[in-house]
Amino acid sequence: MGGAKMNATEHIWEVQLLGGWQIRRGGLPVKVTIRQQRLIAVLALYGSQPRTFLAGLLWPDSSDKQATGSLRETIWMISHQLQGLLVESRDPLALAADVEVDVHEISRRLAALDGDPGARVRPAMLDRLRTAELLPGWYEDWVMAEQERWKQLRISALERLATRYLERGETDQATDAAGFAIAIEPLRESAQRLLLETHIADGNYAQALRAFEVFKSRLWREFGVEPSAKITKIMAPLLT
Repeated sequence: MGGAKMNATEHIWEVQLLGGWQIRRGGLPVKVTIRQQRLIAVLALYGSQPRTFLAGLLWPDSSDKQATGSLRETIWMISHQLQGLLVESRDPLALAADVEVDVHEISRRLAALDGDPGARVRPAMLDRLRTAELLPGWYEDWVMAEQERWKQLRISALERLATRYLERGETDQATDAAGFAIAIEPLRESAQRLLLETHIADGNYAQALRAFEVFKSRLWREFGVEPSAKITKIMAPLLT
């Protein structure tokens, strides 16, 4: 029994897209070419896709014939070097169902938390969201679109977690969650409001004032506008 489990684990493929690219089998990293990385990443993020779509997306500056040939060659290399990673079908192309992708894992955990308002949130989840940058250093158009989408998902998740912590009176964790969201996007007012509300709920009025002044100055410096009425209303008792 134990041996069978170990053998099954050794054959599991893991694709890491957050914090940097990596692919592992049985926990051990495997080296692959840039072309292979790109194709695997697309399938990990987009799911099952027709070959024509993949060829056009990954080789946009090549002719249809060249792009199709490059895709065919890349698929052949993956099929022979990374056995069991792809579904054995000609078209559409997909990763095998048992391939583990870190983006999907975090998305599932967040969905589970959203579905259970009473569930406890481990501090490790906050730290994971803080550092979970998608494919840093990749600059293709399709990657950048996914990076922006993932960034907004992380910020939204951190804000929801900050709100949950604040409602429970867990102000230290709420401060962390709101602060992590601000670190990702400093001028996002919804995250700034949560941070200010947390400081005020904790009785840290001086910190609230400092955070407000930093936000106000940066907002004026970069966009020439004042904070909204919502955020000013939160701070009104302290400002007067």
